[in-house]
Formats: sequence, structure tokens, C-alpha cells
Amino acid sequence: MIVDAHVHVAHLARLKVSWETWIGPAGDAAAWAAMYDDDGAPIPARVSGYFADEGVDRVLMFCEYSPKATGWQTIEDVLPVVEHDPQRFRIVANVNPHVHHPVARELDRQLDLGAVALKIHPVHAGVAPNDRELYPAYARCAERGIPVIVHTGPSFFPGATSRHGDPVLMDDVMRDFPELVVILAHGGRGWSYDAAASLALTRENVWLDLAGLPPKRLPTYYAAFGMERIAAKSIFGTDSPAASPARNVAAIRDLGLPGHLADAVLGGNAARVFPGL
Repeated sequence: MIVDAHVHVAHLARLKVSWETWIGPAGDAAAWAAMYDDDGAPIPARVSGYFADEGVDRVLMFCEYSPKATGWQTIEDVLPVVEHDPQRFRIVANVNPHVHHPVARELDRQLDLGAVALKIHPVHAGVAPNDRELYPAYARCAERGIPVIVHTGPSFFPGATSRHGDPVLMDDVMRDFPELVVILAHGGRGWSYDAAASLALTRENVWLDLAGLPPKRLPTYYAAFGMERIAAKSIFGTDSPAASPARNVAAIRDLGLPGHLADAVLGGNAARVFPGL
């Protein structure tokens, strides 16, 4: 089973950044443009067909409420995609204490709509991941057995606050919620690969999300740890529309990992971490 655990299917009318910025230099702009109607809403059948053609069995689609940076990707916007293909698609919730109060109530609402995880985007939201305003959301995730995905590393979208992407800030959260399952999105991309890897390799319930990282560069990024150790704690994701799932799956397989570890990265680890896959 191939799981792409990091995908953004935005409503284009609610994006704050330009289409070119959103897609990025490695995204397939033509393919993604064909997935939207004239109002900028995703067309469920075309989104489903794209990921089926790319060989992806399960897709985790992210919500994001980040008016300072990228705009709005609401849970309501992606519900039709899930309704069209409930076997392939799952939703990841998002809360932002600058937008949602109380955050636990909004999280409950999104979980009740079917979300299987919570994404915290401190860099785009403008709030540190260890801010106490987020603690009620972490407590709710711990109570309900919901994993938390946290953006790590910088973002170059206008309005981002990159200092909040330091994975070490999550040490406070993991101390106060030792039972919480945490996924470090982008694996510490940029200047904090070593910190993210150290957290994942020393804590049983901490994982790395490889979205946005060119697979062929992973051995360089994590040279201090070795790819087999990293693979055992890593979850595949593409950050689509910024990358092709099929191309990145092939690149993971080209890393020369033992077959069981490649399979774990591409789906097995996600199946362990996320409920209902």
C-alpha cells in the first residue's frame, strides 16, 4: 500500500499566494489546473483519478487556516473529495489559535467530520508549537488517540514566521504529553535535519514526514544517522501539488534500502501511525 501522507488540495479562490507560487517549480501545473472548476473548487473525480494514476492507495489531505501566509484551505472544501472516494482519501484537521477559540472545540468539530490527524502549522499560523494556547488541542488528541503533525523547518511563503519551525520547540509538548504521537513534517527541512532526526530516533512515538524533500537528497540530509535508521521512522509524503507522487515513490525505491524498509516508508509506517488507513 502506497500512502501519500502530506497533500494540499486547496480551493484556489481562498489561496493568498499566486498559483505559480503555490504549485512551485517541481509541480505539474497542467495536471493540477485540470483538477479545478471555473470557481477554483477541486473536482473530486479528477483529483481521485490523478492519485489513482500516480499509484497512491491512500491520501491524507490537509486543511490549513493561515490568513497570515497561504490563506484558507477549509475542511469543508475537501469533504466532497472524501465523499467521492472514501477509500482513498482521509482528512487532516488544522487549528490556529489566532482564528479558532477555543481550539479544542474546533478540533472536535473537524474530527467529527472525519479527520484522522491534526496538523499544526506554526510557521504559517504565526504561533510557536509549544504555545500554551495550543495545549487544549494537544490534550484532546492525547485523549482521542489522534496523531499530531507539526511543520518543521522554514517556509518561504510571504507572511511566514520561520523561527517557529524549530523542531526542538516540540520537546516541551512531548514532555507534557508523553503519550502523544508526533510527526515532524518535512523532517526538519532546511537547517534542522539533525534535530528532527534525533527526536525521532530517540522517542518511540515521534516520526519524520519526508514531504517536500527530494528523495535522492535524503542520504545527504541525514548522513549523520544513516538512511536505514531514518527509514524505520519515516513516512512518505509529497507536499503535492509541489511534487509527483509516482516520481517520488520511484526515487524512494532507488535509494537502495532493503525492501521491507522501502515498503515501511511508502506505506507501512503510515498505517501504524494513522488510524483507519
